[in-house]
Amino acid sequence: MTNKIRPQKKQKTKAVSLITLADKSSPISEQYRTIRTNIQYAMVDRDLKTLVITSSGPSEGKSTTSANLAIVFANSGKRVLLVDADMRKPTVAKTFSLDNVRGLSTLLGSRETVLHQVVQSSGVDNLFLITSGPKPPNPSELLDSRRMKELMVELKQQYDLVIFDLPPVVAVTDAQIVSSKSDGTILVVRENVSKRDSLLKAKNLLELVDANILGVVYNGSKNIADQGYYYGS
Repeated sequence: MTNKIRPQKKQKTKAVSLITLADKSSPISEQYRTIRTNIQYAMVDRDLKTLVITSSGPSEGKSTTSANLAIVFANSGKRVLLVDADMRKPTVAKTFSLDNVRGLSTLLGSRETVLHQVVQSSGVDNLFLITSGPKPPNPSELLDSRRMKELMVELKQQYDLVIFDLPPVVAVTDAQIVSSKSDGTILVVRENVSKRDSLLKAKNLLELVDANILGVVYNGSKNIADQGYYYGS
């Protein structure tokens, strides 16, 4: 009797819903525009150039929030760059139907790769994208590198707003690393998925690195009036 070795299943990633593109007049699209306004008010005394979107755990909607916020900010006339910094479970390439041969991991891992080689058009006016690139063995180290610090300075010079889609903060250190270098951080919460203990831990982990937590995006509510509700921290 021989033991068969079963190949490991690759973790599949899915495209997220771009409701702000598909139905601009929907109540949810309006909520995203309200979130945009509230973020701008939260940063009225500070220049908001870099924004991290994360969550406490998986399946809470942080990638959906990142993409739709990027769209509504671009619709307002800002030159926006959405960066898929979730190199473990990326979504941006699939969401916008782009190739992912080169991306953030390529840019951070190779000095020969320059910014314009990885920035792609989104098909939305004023919105540009950097996909995750091939999955690296060391995402946290890449995000904590000197190259990443240099890149963030360069991005601030070229774009009005840079939005980073990061992995859940409780699972890995990626979100902590980038939040410590960014102007603001948003924590995404989903009804009946997010757990109180995990949320408190996420908040503490972000505060530990002096992240500027702007507030929370609450989604998944059955009450349409509550979907996408944003409040200050």
